[in-house]
Amino acid sequence: MIKEAGVQINPGAAEFPHRQIAAQLKAQVRRGDWGPGERLPSIPAIAEMFGVAKQTVQRAVDQLRVEGILITKPGSGTYVRGTRRRLNRLSRGRYGGFRGYHTDLAARYRQQLVSVGLSPAPAEVADAFGVSDGTNLLCRRHLVRTDDSPVEVGASWFLPRDTTGTSLERAEAFGRPLYQEAEEVTGRRYVSATDTISARQPSREEAETLQIRPDTPVLHLLHVAYDANRKPIEVAQATWPGPMTTLTEEYKIPGPTPDPEPDPGLVLG
Repeated sequence: MIKEAGVQINPGAAEFPHRQIAAQLKAQVRRGDWGPGERLPSIPAIAEMFGVAKQTVQRAVDQLRVEGILITKPGSGTYVRGTRRRLNRLSRGRYGGFRGYHTDLAARYRQQLVSVGLSPAPAEVADAFGVSDGTNLLCRRHLVRTDDSPVEVGASWFLPRDTTGTSLERAEAFGRPLYQEAEEVTGRRYVSATDTISARQPSREEAETLQIRPDTPVLHLLHVAYDANRKPIEVAQATWPGPMTTLTEEYKIPGPTPDPEPDPGLVLG
């Protein structure tokens, strides 16, 4: 139930009423007034409690759905989605500490190969490889799930000249990380990589696959892996539901560098 203490709207505040309501509902979820999977009171009940129109409450609920805090089940009601998913999936973790499986990821996420075949390269992939937009490249598409919920759609792209007649063309998993298979069949070693992360609106297909509203922003990763000659071997894409996802990376911070000793032969004037 909604706790009456502190539930109020300030008409004189600069913040819109629906944002004030959203902030208070979010605070109640954070306090644990409603746990993950628990249903909230009806829209009319919340509107009566705050003394506002139902449309105002609906806007607040819509905002919290976009933020990934609430979900609405048609004919059932509005529920707390649960905690955010922390995905330590910046591509450095893909390679692991010893160039093998990242065991933490393998334990929490299940990757499903969706399709393998030639496909027109989108602009960002074509740019990375230095080919024209729409050039047919080998594409291995995948879906990542955790607790039976989709949390990532992704694809790995390769130049056909590197993959023709190899296992990379087969629609099968390899029992080891994809980059290790690619290194073996291409004879090229992954030496460096760049990651570019951006936020955008999802495509219709992405929204349907990730089971999010079309207006929910997504995080998008473009990962380009290079060989020793700075030639791209693989271009990988990954897309996650933005509000439900945090990307975390832990790293060492170098200590201060001592000042160099003065040159005794240097004459200061």
